[in-house]
Amino acid sequence: MATDTSALVLESVHAYYGHSHVLHGVSLRLDEGRLLALLGRNGAGKTTTIMCIAGLLQAREGSIRMFGRALGRLAPEFIARAGVRLVPQGRRIFPSLTVQENLAVAEQKRAGGSPWSFARVYELFPRLRERHRQGAGSLSGGEQQMLAIGRALMGNPKVLLMDEPSEGLAPLIVAEVGRAIEQIKREGLSIILVEQNFKLALDLADDVVVINTGQVAFSGSADAVRAENELVTQHLGVF
Repeated sequence: MATDTSALVLESVHAYYGHSHVLHGVSLRLDEGRLLALLGRNGAGKTTTIMCIAGLLQAREGSIRMFGRALGRLAPEFIARAGVRLVPQGRRIFPSLTVQENLAVAEQKRAGGSPWSFARVYELFPRLRERHRQGAGSLSGGEQQMLAIGRALMGNPKVLLMDEPSEGLAPLIVAEVGRAIEQIKREGLSIILVEQNFKLALDLADDVVVINTGQVAFSGSADAVRAENELVTQHLGVF
């Protein structure tokens, strides 16, 4: 199923927490420049999949490759340097640092393309420019989510992992974050989006993978899901 031109490929990934077998042979492919929505009920294995890609949990079996390069045995810092950046669930910004300092610690320059910089992140999220000297811990929840996304972009990733970016946000802020993700996608970045907000995920997605009890229950195009929601809703409890 994989080629070296695929942005990210997981093949038969198995992962455990201690003796608990959580992922059971998960396989998926993220094509370059596309957004893959990774969906599933709570506890299905979505965040575990993201953690395996980022190296925060090592898969015991299977392979993970980015543009043909094996990532499965690398430490998280080397995976980040290789071009995988994570917007974690719960934001996890550095509250004692300013907005500008949060962005600065993640900065990594890469050759080619149109690199992300302070100016470009502030263009994407003008609120962050207004608060660039403000302590990150004093930001609103929505502003902290913007900062978490901006921080990941400052690493100029090849693959961006986003874990529940709309969680706990007011509808107006969810819409603003959604517009930002759409703009990032137009830049050609390859994205995996874990999201409980089914409508937001489907509005943004090119492709959809549904995980149920640690296994892939559905894999296909977002267009197919839009045409026939029942393809995935039976696995999500969405009616």
